[in-house]
Amino acid sequence: MKARIHITLKNGVLDPQGTAIAQALHHMGFDAVKDVRQGKYIELELAETDAAQAKAKVEKMCAGLLANTVVENYRYELEG
Repeated sequence: MKARIHITLKNGVLDPQGTAIAQALHHMGFDAVKDVRQGKYIELELAETDAAQAKAKVEKMCAGLLANTVVENYRYELEG
C-alpha cells in the first residue's frame, strides 16, 4: 500500500523559504505571483494490506516524526 503525505505550514506561521521563492520568481519576471507557501511531499510504500491499520500507522508516523504538528498540518492519501 502506498501513502502520499503532504505537509504544509499552518496559516500564520512565517515561511521564509516561501518568501525567498516568491522573490526569486519576481526577479524572473513572474510578477503575478502574490504569495508562496512551501511544504514537503513524502511517499511511503507500506507492507500493510488493511486500510484501517495503514491509516493508523501513517497517522502515528506523521504525528510522531514526519510533521511538526505545532507549526505544520498534514494530509495523506492511501492507495492500494
